[in-house]
Amino acid sequence: MSATTTALSKHWPKAQMPVPKAAQIHYLSKPQLDRVLKINHFLIGAFQHSISNIKENLSGTYLFLLTDSDGVLIAMDHSCDLTDEVQQSPIRLGMIFTAKSCGVNAISETMDQHKPIFLPPELHENPLFQTWHCYATPLSVGLKHSGYLDVSTINADLQSELIAIAKLIPAFMQNSYQSLQASQATGQTSVEFTDRQLTILEMISNGLTVKAIALKLKIKECTVNHHKKVIFNKLGVQSSTEAVSMASRLSYL
Repeated sequence: MSATTTALSKHWPKAQMPVPKAAQIHYLSKPQLDRVLKINHFLIGAFQHSISNIKENLSGTYLFLLTDSDGVLIAMDHSCDLTDEVQQSPIRLGMIFTAKSCGVNAISETMDQHKPIFLPPELHENPLFQTWHCYATPLSVGLKHSGYLDVSTINADLQSELIAIAKLIPAFMQNSYQSLQASQATGQTSVEFTDRQLTILEMISNGLTVKAIALKLKIKECTVNHHKKVIFNKLGVQSSTEAVSMASRLSYL
């Protein structure tokens, strides 16, 4: 277990641990969440595409959160070393990041102040976030205010990089969002892939396993799985077989 993972396991409360009553976390119901996800599908797609491009160049431990304009978590991503911790934490889609729901946090502060906010660990009310350095910013994607972006790290030394990343993502999202809207408006079925995603898609079509792809590309297996997840989302499929079939029909293979 790495030093980073050990620190997270020690300081990030597990899902089964109670949250203080003053900061009881609230979530949308599944029907409510499904409706919110449908309304924000362009925004979510733009976020996923942008994070996919940026993650390949990151070496630190990061957590990326996207909420709608009401502070409801609609998408998230993270570095590979956070997989177990995120799965065990209370953070999941539908979580409401207002101060009333989970205490003062970077997203609730940027919602209240309508400007980018950097929040160090000691200023978070909820123990869930009290080892995290968080930078949150309002998002104006398309022609209107769309939601909020939060980029967080547990490493204080990465503060400058954290802010730089958080400032880059909205520009990537704007371009991706406009591309998605344009495709729908013209009735196109085109899907935008990165070079790495196309390479992995071709390897999947050739029958390579996740382990084999990771060895061949000299990347982690969790990174391959992340790319597969993004590829499946972009193609609207649930399995490798469906992905290969859809990609073939769209002339990507």
